Amino acid sequence: MSTITFDTLKFAERLEKAGATREYAKAEAEALAEVFAGGTQDLATKADLRELELRVVKWVVGVAFAQMALLVGILVKLL
Repeated sequence: MSTITFDTLKFAERLEKAGATREYAKAEAEALAEVFAGGTQDLATKADLRELELRVVKWVVGVAFAQMALLVGILVKLL
């Protein structure tokens, strides 16, 4: 599991410097720290995206063949 290092103090100080209240800056820093602490295990990887791409391509090709078969069937009935 991979985690992201996040300096909450530096972030909070930066928000205060920009005009945020100390309470807001602290709450924002803590909230972001919780998000980053969750790690990156829920993010999609390149392998996940490739697998999804293959599934979509297979589905699209399958639908195209089904449409072609339906069209040929209709044309055969009409002729």
